[in-house]
Amino acid sequence: MKKIKITQLKSVIDRSERQKRTMEALGLKKVRATVEVEATPQVLGMVRKVNHLVKVEEL
Repeated sequence: MKKIKITQLKSVIDRSERQKRTMEALGLKKVRATVEVEATPQVLGMVRKVNHLVKVEEL
């Protein structure tokens, strides 16, 4: 599978609980935090829900 790099750009303060939990499930806890994950359909769906808070790059 392809890997993607996800970087958190904005804070989750004043966001819905669902968005906060999605960010935590992706492994992002702080602004400027970066994780590399497999590009599975589940992960891509989570990224789509919080795409206004993150930056995604293909590796």
